[in-house]
Amino acid sequence: MFIKKSFVAVLALTFTGLSSAFALSSNSPIRSQLSTKECSFGKQGVKCLPVASINSSVESSTSLALSASGGDAAEAKSSSLMDTLQTGSYFALWYLFNIGYNIYNKKSLNALAFPWTIALIQMATGIAYFVPLWLLGIRKAPKLSFDDLKTLFPVALCHTGVHVGAVVALGAGAVSFAHIVKASEPVVTCALNAVFLGQVLPIPVYLTLLPIIGGVAIASMKELSFTYLALASAMLSNVSSAARGVLSKKTMTGKQIGENLDAQNLYAVLTAISTVCLIPMALAMEGTGFFTAFNEVVAGGEFTKKSLSILLALSGASYYAYNEVAFLALGKVR
Repeated sequence: MFIKKSFVAVLALTFTGLSSAFALSSNSPIRSQLSTKECSFGKQGVKCLPVASINSSVESSTSLALSASGGDAAEAKSSSLMDTLQTGSYFALWYLFNIGYNIYNKKSLNALAFPWTIALIQMATGIAYFVPLWLLGIRKAPKLSFDDLKTLFPVALCHTGVHVGAVVALGAGAVSFAHIVKASEPVVTCALNAVFLGQVLPIPVYLTLLPIIGGVAIASMKELSFTYLALASAMLSNVSSAARGVLSKKTMTGKQIGENLDAQNLYAVLTAISTVCLIPMALAMEGTGFFTAFNEVVAGGEFTKKSLSILLALSGASYYAYNEVAFLALGKVR
C-alpha cells in the first residue's frame, strides 16, 4: 500500500512538473528525431529535414523522441552538472513509470480480459492530462490545418498499432516474454528502412542483429506461457513502431506542420488521433462487454468500483507518463 501511494504521489508530481519544469520554451529551437530525420520547431510550427546519419536502434515506445537544445556551447558546459542531474532524473522517472505501467497494466488485464478496451482507456487517459494544459494556457495549444492532420494520421495509426499490439501481447502471455519479443524491433526497423527508404547499412551492423534474433528464438522455445497470440501481437507492435519511423520521414520531411507543435504537443496530438482511431476498433473487437465484465468483477468482491477504476486510471496515467518522460530523456542525450 505504501509503494502504491508513493507511486501515485510521484506520478502526480511528475504530471505537474512536466508541464512547467520539463516544458520546452516555444521560443527555443527544438530538434526532433523521428527515425532518420531532424525537425526544427519554432513559433511558425515544425519543419523536418533529413539527417545524414541513420539511427537503426529505435525504442518501441519512443521512436518519436524529440531532443531539445538551447544556448551556445559555453552555456552548455557551464551547466553540464545540472544537465547531468536532470538527465539522470528523466531516466530514473522513465524506469519508475515503466515499472508502474507493467504492473498496473498486467493487473488490469488479469481482472478484465478486454485488451482492446483497456488499450483505449490507457490512450484516452493522456487527453485528461494535456487538454487542461491547453485550456488553461499552461502549454500553448497546437494549431493544425486539415492537411496537417492528414499528414499526421498515418503516423498516429502506427502509434495505435504499437500500443494495441503491446497490450494484447502482455495480456496473452508473460510480461517478460512480450518484452523479449519486442527487443527484436531493431531487426524490423532495419528491414523496413531497406525496403521503403533504400537505406542499406554496413554488413557488420546487420551481424549485430543475429544475437537478438537468436535470443528471441530461444526464449520463444523455452517460454512456458508461450502463445502465438502473444508472439504475433508483440511483432505487430514492433512492425508498427518501425513503420511509424519510416512514415514519419516520408511524410514529414521538408514540411512545415502547424503552429506550436513542439515535442510534447506532437506526442499529445498523436495520442488524441490514436484515441479516436481506437474507439471503433475496440467496439468492433470487443463490443460493450467490458462494462458487463466490470460489474461482474465488482460483484465478485475482489474489487470495488472505485478500486478497479483507480487501477485502470493508474495504468493509463503511468503509460502516458513514462512515454513523455522517455522522449524527454532521449532528447537530453541525443
